[in-house]
Amino acid sequence: MQNGPTNKKRFAEPLIRLRYTVPNAFTALSLLLGVASIVTTQLGDLELAAWIIVWCGLLDVLDGVSARLLNATSDFGAEFDSMADLVSFGVAPAVLMLNAGMQVGGVEYESGQFWVLLVAVGVFALAGAMRLARFNVYSEQPSAGWFTGIPITAAGGGMISAVVLVLIHYPEVAMSLPLHLYMPVLMFVLALLMISRLRFPKAVVRDNLFMNIFQGVIIAGIYYCGITRSYPEYLLGAGTVILISGIIAGRITRQN
Repeated sequence: MQNGPTNKKRFAEPLIRLRYTVPNAFTALSLLLGVASIVTTQLGDLELAAWIIVWCGLLDVLDGVSARLLNATSDFGAEFDSMADLVSFGVAPAVLMLNAGMQVGGVEYESGQFWVLLVAVGVFALAGAMRLARFNVYSEQPSAGWFTGIPITAAGGGMISAVVLVLIHYPEVAMSLPLHLYMPVLMFVLALLMISRLRFPKAVVRDNLFMNIFQGVIIAGIYYCGITRSYPEYLLGAGTVILISGIIAGRITRQN
């Protein structure tokens, strides 16, 4: 009888470790896919590299959902998730955009346009790292359900990958645009939004039924496109709508 509590504790410990392993496994896979995207970009397959970043976004959602459902949040998990996000949504999109500028945008290596784009992607990666560090240590977070600044997942995973995919799928559009100008501007703007003080809504269950349906439809569509590697136009449209509507919602609901 005296061994009963001890045996139960020994039986429960592996289950507890397994509970924390599930979200951390999603995080680890996202990080590895981020590395795979960088390698794939350097090998010249920009389309696959962009889709890999989209898959990282899908895993990031599963990571957060599983951690909440299993009550498996931890300091280690938060730090690990930030490291994975920096690779998958900071470095990988930056490398992708730089190579897209040369392969799709016609930017020549070591030209003035190349150095501008290089600085832009460097600033983007740096802003993403600062955004993640602030999220982990900033004590005065906004009210529940809100971020301070645009999350790196929306900037790197939602916008950059979708922009590159659309440009690849519509080469005639890419050829008609001054991408050597638009690409660095996009990177600078996203970097600024990440380190800004804007309130940006999280994808959480809310009291408003319409908002829950809106979020559910958007996320379901993103998963369909990511899994089937189709309709990058939807990804770009959804990312743009989320970005603009989120900024507007943060402005009109901010506390005085």
